[in-house]
Formats: sequence, C-alpha cells, structure tokens
Amino acid sequence: MSAITTHVLDTSRGRPAADVPVTLEARDDAGAWRLVGRGVTDSDGRLRTLTQGHALTAGVYRITFDTDAYFTRLGVEGFYPEASITFTVRNGAEHHHVPLLLNPFGFSTYRGS
Repeated sequence: MSAITTHVLDTSRGRPAADVPVTLEARDDAGAWRLVGRGVTDSDGRLRTLTQGHALTAGVYRITFDTDAYFTRLGVEGFYPEASITFTVRNGAEHHHVPLLLNPFGFSTYRGS
C-alpha cells in the first residue's frame, strides 16, 4: 500500500522520540503548500497514518517535525524549533519512509524502507 511514514530517533538519548507533532504537506501546481496529514509519533517514535485517507500521487511533499515541542517537554534547550524535509515522490504507488535522526543541535534524514 502506498503511504508516507516516518520514524523519529533521538540520538542524544539513544531512544525513539515519542509524542513529536508532525505535519505533511503537498505542493500544488501553483507552488502553494496544502495540508495532507498530521499526527504525533507513538511510543516507538513512529507515525504510520500521515497519508491516511489521502491518495498518494507523484509530486513534492514536505514533512515538518515540531522539535521545539518535543525538547521543551523533555526540559532540553534545542537549537532548531522545527525540522522540515522536502522530498519528491516519483511513484505514488510506492511506500515512502522518511526517518529523522534528531538531537538538540542537529538532525539528519534519509529515504528509508
């Protein structure tokens, strides 16, 4: 089944990042962003329902993680209030997994499986 999913790992704690608010947007032909889905990571740092009820099509998408909410809840001062990742879906029939490796002063991502 085609979907966009994510998994957030807090590399400073060596643990999944639970309760991270996430939004997913798609860019339309005019260049404007429209909301596709939103949710919060589970206790394992995963969010599998971002595209629930949305037919995934080819195009440009942006996933944004509210890292400030996460680190504030932990009592940690972070540098980036959010992490946004823009990526291209070339085949809407494929599953796209976009993990985030997070710490208070940096983040990285890759296309997962």
